[in-house]
Amino acid sequence: MAVSPHSFPPRKRRPSAAAFVSPNFSAQALLDSLLCLCQEISAMKPLHFLLNRYSNSMIRKSRLLEVILEDFRRDRIVSLSASASLCLEEMYIVLQRIKTLIEDCSNGSKMWLLTQNESIANNFHELTLDLSTLLDIFPVKDAGLTEDVEELFYLLRNHCSESSAFVDPRDEDLRFRVLKTIDRIRDEIVPDYTELSEIFSRIDLRDSSSCREEIENLEDEVQNQTDEKSRSDVIALIGFVRYAKCVLYGASTPESGFQRKDSISDLALPADFRCPISLDLMHDPVVVATGHTYDRAAITLWIESGHNTCPKTGQTLAHTDLIPNRALKNLIAMWCRQERIPFDVTESNKGGINGVTLNKAALEAMRMTASFLVNKLATPLDSVNDANGVVYELRVLAKTDSGSRGFIAQAGALPLLVRHLISDDPTLQVNAVTTVLNLSILEANKSLIMETDGALIGVIEVLRSGATWEAKGNAAATIFSLSSVHSYRRRLGRKTRVIRGLLDLAKDGPINSKRDALVTILTLAGDRETVGRLIEGGVMETVSHVMNSLPEEAVTILEMVVRKGGFVAIASAFNLIKKLGTVLREGSDRARESAAAALVTMCRQGGSDMVTELASMAGIERVIWEMMGSGTMRGRRKAASLLRILRRWAAGLDRNGGVGGGDLTMVSSSRMVGDSTTIVSPSSGAIVNS
Repeated sequence: MAVSPHSFPPRKRRPSAAAFVSPNFSAQALLDSLLCLCQEISAMKPLHFLLNRYSNSMIRKSRLLEVILEDFRRDRIVSLSASASLCLEEMYIVLQRIKTLIEDCSNGSKMWLLTQNESIANNFHELTLDLSTLLDIFPVKDAGLTEDVEELFYLLRNHCSESSAFVDPRDEDLRFRVLKTIDRIRDEIVPDYTELSEIFSRIDLRDSSSCREEIENLEDEVQNQTDEKSRSDVIALIGFVRYAKCVLYGASTPESGFQRKDSISDLALPADFRCPISLDLMHDPVVVATGHTYDRAAITLWIESGHNTCPKTGQTLAHTDLIPNRALKNLIAMWCRQERIPFDVTESNKGGINGVTLNKAALEAMRMTASFLVNKLATPLDSVNDANGVVYELRVLAKTDSGSRGFIAQAGALPLLVRHLISDDPTLQVNAVTTVLNLSILEANKSLIMETDGALIGVIEVLRSGATWEAKGNAAATIFSLSSVHSYRRRLGRKTRVIRGLLDLAKDGPINSKRDALVTILTLAGDRETVGRLIEGGVMETVSHVMNSLPEEAVTILEMVVRKGGFVAIASAFNLIKKLGTVLREGSDRARESAAAALVTMCRQGGSDMVTELASMAGIERVIWEMMGSGTMRGRRKAASLLRILRRWAAGLDRNGGVGGGDLTMVSSSRMVGDSTTIVSPSSGAIVNS
């Protein structure tokens, strides 16, 4: 067999910090703590099949030790000699390690436990020998134990004197069969159904639910490995279990009440943690020249595709340097730990799953799973639930990594998914459109989606009349993903149903769906031809409607539309001037920057009516002045430009007998000096050259 029994490195144990620290207790507290620890170990359940002998043995020894400690502290003030105290302190550490090892084996992956069977058996054996050494040197004669308990002490000491580690031959045989099956998968040989069934029955993975939990535990295990090879091997096991789950127990959706702790899409993902391009959790957030943050893989692909603009704002990038956003990455890692979501904290994004490069076995298992699911979807299924189960499995697989997206598309999934986009079953429709969304993240799949008969039409239909807001939001996200290709962006922008669907979703949908729609609208607005259709469709009314709930997205769209749309766009935005002024006063730095930029464009190109409307807002000059001293660099520049526009407008009205000093109190204290302007702050009297 090509896979050696030692191809998997020793499993990394995760004991608590207290397991390696000698306790600084009084004699009484030390005995109480030891007794409590023994009780906790005694109450544990032994491992079900692997290492059952060792776990049972440790639990029995702990019960015997509990009796000895109870007798030792009975009805008297405890006084320990120095040697006895040292032995008990070391015993506390050993018991902590025993407890942690049993917990780790009980709660972790069964498949990984099997591959590490020999090394973990050695760990149990070493702990047994450590306990035996402590019992050997413990001054039992000075302990004042009763005669029966003293005999029990010697019995326990004898039981701890094992000569060598024990590895159950049946466990080793099962381990060999698993490794051999993975080796056959690596050689592109489909595993035998009977062999798979026997292996999973012996490991006690007897249904979809237990396999799903096993996959979660393996994904946790990926994060506990320190070297690339072992992490890649764990991912091969994930692929193996996922394939066997589909083959043995059929595709299925989660049971009622079940929640995948690793499924980000099923959680309320904080908006700041989501990449604006991939709409997925960022694993390596980086900042571009405009100050916006994206996942490194997504923005790198965007730039390498020939784009030189910021996807979110449409601004031309001054440079293409990517600055790591470590503060945000730490926040994402903390959130993932809290939600028990696997998260790769390494600096480089290596591709694969969580930054791990996949080995041949993992890739082949993924390909076999994709082919099996697509072939099953192509055959007549007995019910909508059966179809929903297969599509859900494809959705989950397509979320895994770029390799899985490629295999699913290559297997011919897209034409089969199209018919489910118009399903009357809401859950099936959501799973179908979300699968298409996940597939669209891979650049090579975008052309397949655009060229597959009915695929784009189906996505647009879901956007317009989907059964749920989630389906509509994911359809909008799919259009956003496709529009990252310039030619597709223009093609999508020409479709009235796309424009109408996005605007309706942005106006009427829940907050997450609104955000998906607005980000997509912004991307489409990068094309001048599309801007005209957006204006005709009512984008200004939509922006006005969402200005209070999503001000950053709303004003960014408005800035783009008035910049690209010419006088028609500026005229249609007239009624939004006061709302933009409110954003200048109350919005975030990003929102204020976009609001100021939009106002500068409108006031420069829209004539005096625009400036008059802005100047009529009480205290607007102070708001702009304050913005010049805070916020982003671009925001400060736009605020200075806006202030100059207002000053010149006011000066012109003064000469024509207009409003005079009016609300623009700084005008009376300003004078032109060459090409610059000297302005006296109305609040502090400070002199500033702008």
